[in-house]
Amino acid sequence: QVQLVESGGGLVQPGGSLRLSCAVSGSISNLYVMGWYRQAPGKQRELAASITSGGSTNYADSVKGRFTISRDNAKNTVYLQMNSLKPEDTAVYYCNILTTMGGAWGQGTQVTVSS
Repeated sequence: QVQLVESGGGLVQPGGSLRLSCAVSGSISNLYVMGWYRQAPGKQRELAASITSGGSTNYADSVKGRFTISRDNAKNTVYLQMNSLKPEDTAVYYCNILTTMGGAWGQGTQVTVSS
């Protein structure tokens, strides 16, 4: 069974940076998509960024040019580098994996952008 554990959230001032990490444990297939989703209070969960097993990346328009998703296969970890953070980036950020054997969510990590 795949398990995901996020870390790296916190409070940051507007214009600041944070890096989120998602550690993956368990067996996954060679084909997968991993994504960082976020959910702000009163809003639906939305995809911020994703990366495929082939290395292709995709970003929401609202984060393009500011967020970067990457992975370290040796550490079984996916990262989300967030720069130039804005108050509207405040949300709980969730890591997700989708494979040919199913999917899983992490528990979420809070990111708050405020002065």
